[in-house]
Amino acid sequence: LGRRRPTGRGAWPVHARAGNYALSRMLHTRTGLRLRDLGPMRAARRAALLGLGLTDRRSGYPLEMVVRAADEGWRIAEQDVPYRPRTGKSKVTGTWRGTWQAVADMRSVLNGPAPAGTAVR
Repeated sequence: LGRRRPTGRGAWPVHARAGNYALSRMLHTRTGLRLRDLGPMRAARRAALLGLGLTDRRSGYPLEMVVRAADEGWRIAEQDVPYRPRTGKSKVTGTWRGTWQAVADMRSVLNGPAPAGTAVR
């Protein structure tokens, strides 16, 4: 799992960092994982990834992947990745509507039940 390391001013706005911090705390409560960032990058074997049965097609997808992987007992490690300032406007955090939709998507993932045979920590 990539962990963003800003490489310049404005690469990761304060409101986005604060939201990420809050999300990582909620993720810890749900899964027991101590992550600093949901990050811009993930790596997994294709068959294992497909086996997670991910369903979210919007902003909850990155979180759903981490939650389901944790529920399945995957080893999850963070790796620093350089994070540069965005060249355009974010369609998620650049608008109130996008931000609200992302929050709703992520709340749905965090409040969803753990798959059968797994325990929520």
